[in-house]
Amino acid sequence: MFRPYELFVGLRYTYSKRRTHFISFISVTSMLGIALGVTALITVLSVMNGFQTELRDRILGMTAHATVTTSQGSLKDWRSVAGLLTGQPHVLGVAPYVDGESMLSNGRLVSGALIEGVSPQEEGKVSDIGAHITDGSLALLKPGEYGIILGRDLALALGATVGDAITVVSPQVTIAPTGILPRLRRFTVVGIFAVGMYEYDRGVALVHIQDAARLFRLQDAVSGLRLKLDDAFDAPMVSRALASRLPAEYRVEDWTRKHANFFRAVRTEKRVMFTILTLIVAVAAFNIVSTLIMVVTDKRSDIAILRTLGASPGSIMTIFIIQGVVIGVLGTALGVTGGVSLALNVETIVPAIEHLFHVQFMPADVYYISEVPSELHWKDVWVMASVAMVLSLLATIYPAWRASRTHPAEALRYE
Repeated sequence: MFRPYELFVGLRYTYSKRRTHFISFISVTSMLGIALGVTALITVLSVMNGFQTELRDRILGMTAHATVTTSQGSLKDWRSVAGLLTGQPHVLGVAPYVDGESMLSNGRLVSGALIEGVSPQEEGKVSDIGAHITDGSLALLKPGEYGIILGRDLALALGATVGDAITVVSPQVTIAPTGILPRLRRFTVVGIFAVGMYEYDRGVALVHIQDAARLFRLQDAVSGLRLKLDDAFDAPMVSRALASRLPAEYRVEDWTRKHANFFRAVRTEKRVMFTILTLIVAVAAFNIVSTLIMVVTDKRSDIAILRTLGASPGSIMTIFIIQGVVIGVLGTALGVTGGVSLALNVETIVPAIEHLFHVQFMPADVYYISEVPSELHWKDVWVMASVAMVLSLLATIYPAWRASRTHPAEALRYE
């Protein structure tokens, strides 16, 4: 049964007397170790959450929440399908698209790219690519004028700027009396976009959907339909529901499946970092073992006196568990306070450090995310605090059990 004197004695042992400063120093070291470990956990995971959100937003800037296609790669009756999907729950927008691999050339510079045909009037319903166009606009893509908007890195690779004429080579060929000839079409660069993802900035070019249909000989058909949903995270569930309402030849694919390997890698990295940093907390927490063992050795005579006054082994064990838990609680509280404060101010602290020391941790010419983002999830904070507390509690059990096994006669024999 818990009694107030156990709490009093346990708290009293947490403070040092003049002859036990070293033990108190180890207690403070253990406390600070737990605090630093928890702070590092919260900060690192918050930064990883920020990077994950930033990359997801950039991917969704070019990718719709879901797409509807067929196994043949073309959708002929897309207008009727679009009308059917527009009235479905959770669907906010529908837009057709045409895509196909091609080769772009500008003089002697050649590069492969994915040509995406979009409707300037309807593309804004399903993506925010228009917000990423740094030079020009989607409105400059007009049917029959063969304008093209290049990704920033693709334009650099081709040495092309706005106003230049480049050649687009379609993989389809034309059979002529002189033999098999590739299909060529001259396009004029009318814009440049920069999403911030190398996959898109280096390998995607936008044209008008009608020009793309002529280039790939789709006539009035399209490659598929893009959908925007009211919640991107519900895309898998909504996609399955839409697939059940469409004929069997239609396929509905959500954005999580297209980028499954990427987000799986991010989740795996986050788990690995959590495990590694938890080991730091564990090392600091188990320093409590050495602290309490030294306290038990130093307080053997006190323990013996308490036993002779009627204290039970359970009471002695409780006294030292309280001491270890106090160290764990204070260390965890300091760590949570420091970690939350740091995570909420990373985007301010990092630029200040860069300005102070004249360095740049993530140069814009190397990394596409040149600022360190941070997104604090309170669920992560509670999990980390709980882990630290559990490890601290486990670290107290053995020393407290050793203290409860002290025999008064043996402890006082040489006193």
